[in-house]
Amino acid sequence: MGRFHSFVVFAEMRTGSNFLEANLNAIPGVLCHGEAFNPYFIGGENKQELLGVDMAAREANPRSLLQAMRQQTKGLSGFRYFHDHDPRVFDMVVDDEACAKVILTRNQLESYISWKIAMESDQWWLANTKHLKTVRPAFDLDEFRQRIDTLQAFQARLLNRLQVTGQTPFYIDYDDVLDLRVLNGLAAFLDVPGRLEALDFKFKKQNPEPLIDKVANPEEMQAGLARLDWFGLTHTPNFEPRRQAAVPQYVASATAPLLFMPVKCAPDQRLRKWLQAFGDTETGFDRQGLRNWKATHPGLRSFTVLRHPLARAHAAFSDFIAKEWMPELRPYLKRVHKYQLPPKGEGYATADDYRAGLLVFLELVKHILAGRTELKLPLHCATQGAVLQGFAQIQTPDIVLREDRLAEGLVFLTAEVGVTCPPLPPNPEKPKFALADIYGPDLEAAAREAYWRDYTAFGFADWAVGAVAG
Repeated sequence: MGRFHSFVVFAEMRTGSNFLEANLNAIPGVLCHGEAFNPYFIGGENKQELLGVDMAAREANPRSLLQAMRQQTKGLSGFRYFHDHDPRVFDMVVDDEACAKVILTRNQLESYISWKIAMESDQWWLANTKHLKTVRPAFDLDEFRQRIDTLQAFQARLLNRLQVTGQTPFYIDYDDVLDLRVLNGLAAFLDVPGRLEALDFKFKKQNPEPLIDKVANPEEMQAGLARLDWFGLTHTPNFEPRRQAAVPQYVASATAPLLFMPVKCAPDQRLRKWLQAFGDTETGFDRQGLRNWKATHPGLRSFTVLRHPLARAHAAFSDFIAKEWMPELRPYLKRVHKYQLPPKGEGYATADDYRAGLLVFLELVKHILAGRTELKLPLHCATQGAVLQGFAQIQTPDIVLREDRLAEGLVFLTAEVGVTCPPLPPNPEKPKFALADIYGPDLEAAAREAYWRDYTAFGFADWAVGAVAG
């Protein structure tokens, strides 16, 4: 028994997977069962049963077919998996280290045009060249772009799961499937003793012509491809760690169907007091508790409130001076930024001193968000966009309000659930130095450098004196 009990070939249509499967099946001790989890058939076109498992049984329990392949196949069993096959199966095999991963790739443009030809000719594979059908489809840039986005998203997800679990796949390109040495290398990777003596050419290459000769509109194709950002020139790496949904921090009304999902250092206490106007509130949820609350509050609305990035940084820094929620920050600022915070518990004596400290803090946050420091990124400093992405792991908020239009937003929110909106209580946050008293273009510029993602994503303009609570 080798190190694997099965294998999966991650591929897509028109990547040479039929040819690869034919040659895998020619290796003694290896058997590939085709597209075993294709939503329209099992294994191959028009097949509705495989190894005693029919479509209905597979849909009810896909693991039953996986087990049948492993138990009833003499040797190493496997199958081909495309991005649109049963998503449950992806989770069943991707983390299984005893299931070998083979990733078949092909030039995306070649694959797309081959797919277009197959669609128009209705010829998906060729065994006899006498039956070759020749068509020249039109290149569609929007369709091509959408196809690339879908496949790249799947490949990124697959790569991440393999990285997280420390697995090494066997990559093979379309052009490599004709290399006998590569295919025998694949057999070695699968840890089977059998080897190929020669290639199986049951499946013939259908369209060997240059790409430019395969489409009806080559000039339009060239012009369209020139507009694609192949090398991600507009992409900016994001080193901010992904956030989990902070379910225990959610606040729900016991009576009104309202669920508040707070963002750290955005309006929090003020919204908690507002919710208390309806009666008791509940917090400290786990996921089951949250589901139970939702079940008893039909028609619920969940909401969160965003704060201007500069105002939020001001709140975070003021809170740090008061509570020092990140003890490693003090020695780091002294060692790296040559900046000495005021003694613990004393705070800043003047607004000018606090303002200088806030500028240093914003510079530090910029570096933390860029992944340039060894410091962890606390929720106090995370981008609001990342916090909302964390919410989405459980559910996205129904409504995202802004602090500067909070009163109007809450009126709309309560109208949605059919309750009267209570008055918005005064802001309980009372920092020693108001942002209105220390605001200036340099602070705005520093906040934009640190939180440019939030400025861009949520359309924040410059903070204006009196626009939001200081």
